[in-house]
Amino acid sequence: MSRARIRLAAAALAAALAAATLPAAAHAAPSPGAAPGSAAATRTAAAAASVGRHRASAETIRQIPLQGAVNVRDLGGYRTWTGGQVRQGLVYRSDALGKLTAADLTTVSGLGLRKVVDFRIPMEVQYDGADKLPAGLLPTARPVSDLGLYATLVGAIASGDPATQEQMLGGGRAEAYMRDIYRTFVTSPENRAQFATTLREIADGGQGPLLYHCTSGKDRTGWMSYVLLRALAVPEDTAERDYLASNTFRAAYDAQVRAGLKQSGRMQNPDLLIPLQEVRPDYLAAATTRMEADYGGFYGYLTDGLGLDLRTLAKLQARMVR
Repeated sequence: MSRARIRLAAAALAAALAAATLPAAAHAAPSPGAAPGSAAATRTAAAAASVGRHRASAETIRQIPLQGAVNVRDLGGYRTWTGGQVRQGLVYRSDALGKLTAADLTTVSGLGLRKVVDFRIPMEVQYDGADKLPAGLLPTARPVSDLGLYATLVGAIASGDPATQEQMLGGGRAEAYMRDIYRTFVTSPENRAQFATTLREIADGGQGPLLYHCTSGKDRTGWMSYVLLRALAVPEDTAERDYLASNTFRAAYDAQVRAGLKQSGRMQNPDLLIPLQEVRPDYLAAATTRMEADYGGFYGYLTDGLGLDLRTLAKLQARMVR
C-alpha cells in the first residue's frame, strides 16, 4: 500500500472513529436556526433518513450454516460511518470446530481460509476436542483466559449435587463471573496481546481469509468481533447487535444441552447455566466501562491498550472496508 493511501485511510479512520463515538442523534441534529422547509432543514432530514437506511442495512448477519457448529458467521456486510461497507469473505467468527461433519468440512473448505485462530485455553481443547479443519489447515492456539470458568463449570456439573451447583452458580454468581471475565479483556496484558496480534494479522493484506473462535463463539470471540467492527468505524449499536446475535444462533443448541443435563440427572436445575450460555448487554458494558476508565475510550484502548499504531489501523481499514 502506498504512503498516500495509508495517509488517506488514516485520516478517514480518525474521522470515522470520532464520529462513531457520537450518539446517533448528533449525526442528524438540525442546524442552529434552520427554519422548517429551508435548505438546511432539508439536508438535516436527508441525513436522518440516511442514518435510518444505514441502520436497516447494518442489521444483516451472514451466518454460515453448519451441522457441527451453530455460531459461524461472516463479519462482512456491515455499513460504516464513512459510507463504506465491510468486505465479505475476509474474516469469520465461530464457535468451536471440533464437531464438524464431512459436509461441514466441504463448506469450510469453500471459505478459502488461510488461518484459524483458537482462543480456547488448553483445558477446553482437551475436553471438547481439537478443531477439525480442511486438509493443510492447522489451528493457531492463542488462548485468552476465562478466569477458570471452564474448570468451575466442569466441576459443578461433575459434582451432580444441586446444593453445590447452586452455591457455585446461583444467586447472581454466574453473572458476576461473566462480568469479571469481560473486564479481563481490557485489564489483562496477556489477553490484550492475543487480541492485538489477531487484529494485526487481519490488517496484513497477505494473510488471506481468517477465522477466529472460542468454545461458544460468543464471549472472547464476541469481544474480538465487537472491537474489530468498531475499529472499522461500524456504529457502536450495530457492533453490539452483532455481539448479541449469539443468543439467537445458540438458543436451540444451548436449550438441548440443558435438557440433556436434566434428563441425565447431572443437574436438577440446569437453568443455572443460562447466564453462562448467554451474552448480555451488561457483560459487554463491564468491558467497555473498564475500557473508559483505563484508556479514556475506544481509541485509547486500540492504541494504548492493544498497542496498535495509526498505520496499522489504517491498513485494517483499507483492507477490510470498501
